[in-house]
Amino acid sequence: MGEIIAAKVKSILVYPVKSCRGISVLQAPVTSTGFRWDRQWMIVNENGRMYTQRVEPKLALVQIEFPSEAFVEGWEPSSNSCMVIRAPGMGLLKVSLSKPRAKVDDVSVWEWSGSALDEGAEAAEWFSKYIGKTSRLVRFDSATQTRSTDPDYARGYKTMFSDQYPFLLISQGSLDALNRHLKEPIPIDRFRANIVVEGCKPFSEDLWKDIKVNKLTFSCVKLCSRCKMTTINQQTAVANPEVTETLQGFRSDTILLPNKKPKGQVYMGQNLVWKDCYGGGGNSKVIRLGDPVSVLRQVSSTAEAAA
Repeated sequence: MGEIIAAKVKSILVYPVKSCRGISVLQAPVTSTGFRWDRQWMIVNENGRMYTQRVEPKLALVQIEFPSEAFVEGWEPSSNSCMVIRAPGMGLLKVSLSKPRAKVDDVSVWEWSGSALDEGAEAAEWFSKYIGKTSRLVRFDSATQTRSTDPDYARGYKTMFSDQYPFLLISQGSLDALNRHLKEPIPIDRFRANIVVEGCKPFSEDLWKDIKVNKLTFSCVKLCSRCKMTTINQQTAVANPEVTETLQGFRSDTILLPNKKPKGQVYMGQNLVWKDCYGGGGNSKVIRLGDPVSVLRQVSSTAEAAA
């Protein structure tokens, strides 16, 4: 099928520290593992296992600040460049964006384990105090480590500390449709999207297989199954099950995917990989607010979507 302009980019969000608050930006450089800086850091327990809001909802209140120039294509940090971290009741934590030196082994996120770069004692003490449990802040070591995406859905691609895939896209129309079912409308921050688009019908993204954002081509590899984090208010860290219960009523696998074996999941949004990430080319590799989103290929119904 031909190229159809279906939507435009409304918001771009980057989450440097897994499960902490995201940063809304005007533009973001695209890499093979996701937006630059996205989920490059993670908080781990004394056994190297990830902490997320599922178990520690107060991570929702941890704010991350970056130099604005960090999202300009080609920018490289100097020895003075820092990520600034804030949380209620805590002093400022500054983490150098220049690579730390110490390595730590046996860091794990879901099924993957490997080594990472340790951000040191000050960051460890800060997060241990805030969470109330022994913690360390670690950085993905892309020089020595690879974390592959599920080959059943996206063979040959990789990510850093995101749950499964490099990018997550949701339409504003889908959020608006959900909010019509909820007693209290919720903002998009519940869904941890990287790209929010507008101008398309609710859940149009279910059908998309290949899309172009500006001049960059992405494959939509899997509907995003939603977890407990969508129930956590990102301003208060308090959970309310209404979101999941409501999605169960019209976005469950039994409803959307009647020909597939039910897994007890609810879905909202599409996981993406950057299709031409290994192809070179001279075009700017940045996504900006307002960029057009074209659909290159789509399925005819949600029942045909990968999930």
